[in-house]
Amino acid sequence: MRLTIQTFLTLDGVMQAPGGPDEDLDGQFGYGGWSFPYGDEGFGAAVTDWMGRAEAFLLGRRTYELFAAYWPKVTDPADPVASQLNGRPKYVASTTLRSPDWAGTEVLGGDVVAEVTKLKAQPGGELQVHGSGALAQTLMEHDLIDEYRLFSFPVHVGAGKRLFRDATPAAALRLVSSTTTGAGVVISSYEPAGAVRIGSFALDES
Repeated sequence: MRLTIQTFLTLDGVMQAPGGPDEDLDGQFGYGGWSFPYGDEGFGAAVTDWMGRAEAFLLGRRTYELFAAYWPKVTDPADPVASQLNGRPKYVASTTLRSPDWAGTEVLGGDVVAEVTKLKAQPGGELQVHGSGALAQTLMEHDLIDEYRLFSFPVHVGAGKRLFRDATPAAALRLVSSTTTGAGVVISSYEPAGAVRIGSFALDES
């Protein structure tokens, strides 16, 4: 399977609590729900399209618990997001979760890198990561992400958890596609492109 990560970001790179005020209050974060005002038709269409490509989902514990508290209650079979999340396999990277209630859930305990590597070796479509900031750090550290799908919202909040953090390994990315919604959300896809390449614009004074 191809491992893709879908993340909502502010312009200053924050991914914390895009969906609601009480989603993640760590660090006394006060801007939870910053993505909501930009959820127009184009945004919904992009989410539906990408969710439809999922063969399975890989989530960190916090994101899993947020999803598990909401999506099983959405029982309309015509809902394109709920039908995927409720019907597809879900893998949770956690050493503390023991008995998940959401049907189709398997807990990946122990060596997450080894377990994810095994999942990627299986045939099928996309193994999708949504949110899951701590898990994303591990996946980036071990070069396990095949594609980044980033929703960049026209807002900056100053502080909060970021996808690309100070300890994230340096790497180059290649832009695959980019579109903009009517509300101004820039939706871009990137693939890994090896090591960071550097140069200089300094004048050659030789």
